[in-house]
Parts: sequence; structure tokens; C-alpha cells
Amino acid sequence: MKFSIQLSAYYPDKNYGGDRIYQDMLEQAVLADQLAYDAVSITEHHLINILMMPAPLIFAVKLAAHTKNIKIMTSIVVLPIHDMRTYAGEVVVADIFTEGRLMLGVGRGAYAFEIERMGVPMDSTQARFNESLDVLQALLSEEEVSWDGDYYKFEPLTIMPRPLRKGGPQMMMAVMNPEGIYHCTKRGFHIQTTPLAGNHQLLIDQVSAFNRAKNEMDESGRKLSLSLSRVAHVAKNERDKQEKIAFAYDYYSRFDNVFTGPGEVEAGMIKPLPRTQTMDELAESLLICTSNEMIEKLQPYADLGIDRVILNVNFGASQADTLESIECFAKEVMPHFNP
Repeated sequence: MKFSIQLSAYYPDKNYGGDRIYQDMLEQAVLADQLAYDAVSITEHHLINILMMPAPLIFAVKLAAHTKNIKIMTSIVVLPIHDMRTYAGEVVVADIFTEGRLMLGVGRGAYAFEIERMGVPMDSTQARFNESLDVLQALLSEEEVSWDGDYYKFEPLTIMPRPLRKGGPQMMMAVMNPEGIYHCTKRGFHIQTTPLAGNHQLLIDQVSAFNRAKNEMDESGRKLSLSLSRVAHVAKNERDKQEKIAFAYDYYSRFDNVFTGPGEVEAGMIKPLPRTQTMDELAESLLICTSNEMIEKLQPYADLGIDRVILNVNFGASQADTLESIECFAKEVMPHFNP
């Protein structure tokens, strides 16, 4: 089982400065590369101070310039808010500048607040995503492409420069619904998922759907991977653990606001809203614990056959504590799963 660090900006205090936020994430990526993590992943979000990354491909290029081996995943880019005729070229250039280390994670988007302010109705995102994905794959695979669909209509054109390899970088699909995981796997996509606050049975169903699709495929299914995203931190002791869980609880009071709540945002800052879930209940669904507890919590993931765990380490802890956690995880936890 491999591990990735999610470089997701959390910006609860504007006075901290966007330059410092991104420098922190760059520092995390450099450390992860040195410690032999498999990958770093980058979100795409606009207009809000959580998971804040309006330019993931630009950041991917910056990361590649400062690292040597680590894969760089977009996790995820929101296809319905982009024009595939220009975005396909940006993907090709980013793949060139990252020297083939780019893995393109794509999705429909989850936050109505940002998507609808881009002029895209939330109830249209699935249909727009489906067509956008088809257009993107065609532009990256074929030289002359024309289109006559619901959202795209254009005469023959060719994306330049041409991709390093036919079809462009590897693609990963962000999907939570088990049946959606099954169908996306059958189409040849790597999968990224998370049960979020769901129970362990949902995770089992998600993994089962992925494996069922792979087992029905030919040799091409063998190379497909399943990644699981979780908020995580290696705590030094019980007191430190409880402090970090409190940070995560505050983080989720904002996350829930834009993910499942009313989307109350003022000048880019998401309002923290009361949560029905208790702090203890949240703690059960997160990977915030000591290194020995972390090994115990991760073992069921390894037993299920999950290929990669994406660790979201940016939820309010200081940069010093976050770097220490990244290093501790690599030295005390990773060897149990990658001897």
C-alpha cells in the first residue's frame, strides 16, 4: 500500500498570507519526495478559503521543479468549469513540464457555491462532466476532432502541442458511489474515493465495486489502482491527539458548510457552522492518532487491497507539527506496509 500527501490549502486567517500557504505546501512536497512517499495530490477549488487551489496545473509544474521522483496528482480538477479546447493543451504542457509525473484526477465538482458562481448550474454538472470528459479524451487521443454535443459544438481542430503519449497523462476518476466506481473502473480509469463520514460498510462496498470491475476486465484492468483519501495526522501523545481532533472538528464545520450545507461565505471566508456530529464521532472516522494506532487503523485498508492512501494533513495544525507528522508517518508507519 502506497501513500500520498494531499497538498490542500486551509486558510482560516487571511493575515497568514497566500504566499506562505503555498510555500508551506511546497515544503511539504519536498519533504515527502525525500521520504519516498509515492505521490502528492493537489485539489482544485475557487473563491473559498478551504482546499484553496485555483491553479492546480501551475502548482504541479512548480512542484516538479523542486522534486525528483514523486508523482503529482490533481485530486481533483473540476471539468465542468473549464473549456476542454483550451484545457487539453494546458494538460499537455503541464505533463511535459512535470516530465511525465502528472496524474490527472478529474471530477464533476462538489461545491455549489463555487461552481454556480462560475455560471454552471449544479444540477447540470454531471451531464457537463460526462461530455467534457469525452471531449478531453478525444482531444488527447486523436489529431483531428470535431464535436456536436449538448455543451460543445466545434469544427475540426487539433490540440497543440501533441501529448507525450497517446491519451495524455494517466487519468483518475473521483467517485464515491459504489456503482459509479464500478462503471468508471470498467472504462479504464484509476479511482479515487472516500467514505467521508460514512461507515466501514460503505468503504467495503466501494472497494468491492472496484474489484468486481477489475475482475471482469482483461489484462488492462490489472494496472488500475484504487486510492482512498483521509484526514490524517500522527500525534505525539494523547493530549496532542485531542488538540488535533479539535482542529479537525473546526475544519469540518467549514467543510460541511460548502459540501452539504447552505454555502455561507463572506469575502471568501467560509462560515463555521454548528455540527450535529460529535467530536468523538468525527474522531472515529479520521486518521488522527499515535503511530501505533495509525498502523492498526490502516491495516484494514491494506487487507481490503487499497492501493494508495491519500493523507490530507492540512486541517489547521501548524506547519512545524505537519512536517513532523509527515516525517513520523514515513519512518514509523510506512515501513509496516512497504517493507
